[in-house]
Amino acid sequence: MNSFFLSLPLLMGAPQGGEGGGTSSLFSFLPLVAIIAIFYFLILRPQNKKQKETQKMLSAVKKGDRVVTIGGIHGVIQNVRESTVIVKVDENTKLELNRAAISSVSSQAKEEKDEETTEEKKE
Repeated sequence: MNSFFLSLPLLMGAPQGGEGGGTSSLFSFLPLVAIIAIFYFLILRPQNKKQKETQKMLSAVKKGDRVVTIGGIHGVIQNVRESTVIVKVDENTKLELNRAAISSVSSQAKEEKDEETTEEKKE
């Protein structure tokens, strides 16, 4: 049984002795290094960038922002707390949600109110 494991490198075509051992080991690691580099630039780096942008968006949430949750609920933020927000969905409906439940934010609500007050002042 031991002789089988000793002869296994010979059966697989491994170089014998000192012939080209250093150069072939370098070339055998190049595909692995290339795969790791491709994995980093195509998957890990964009994911980290997206996560930082999401974190920045959630920390910048303020009262009056229009939000959409990950469940598809649209509303306006009424109150911001440390880890939760209160979202006004309808005239009499308010929901307390985790900040992580917000998928997108737009400051459109305050802009609409500002436009309405400006139009009322003109009349």
